[in-house]
Amino acid sequence: QVQLVESGGGLVQPGGSLRLSCAASSSIFIIHDMGWYRQAPGKQRELVARITIGGRTNYADSVRGRFTISRDNAKNSMYLQMSSLKPEDTAVYYCNAAPSWSSWGQGTQVTVSS
Repeated sequence: QVQLVESGGGLVQPGGSLRLSCAASSSIFIIHDMGWYRQAPGKQRELVARITIGGRTNYADSVRGRFTISRDNAKNSMYLQMSSLKPEDTAVYYCNAAPSWSSWGQGTQVTVSS
């Protein structure tokens, strides 16, 4: 079972930036499409960015043009560069395969507030 550890969240003002990181415990990571998900209070978890094995990306409409997903297969790692953050981006962010595995990491909290 692959373990996923997310980091890099925090409190940021509207318009600010953050870079999230995801570390996978196994090289099985490199043979899967991966994604960043988020869950805001009272809402369902949603996929906001996805990257294929070959590096193709796609984004939810709500984050397109502001977020950039990337991966480093040599390091079993994935990243999410977030810019022009808005209060509605506030959520716990998770990384997982896309479609997701059944096991999730603890996530990293992103709070956008002045």
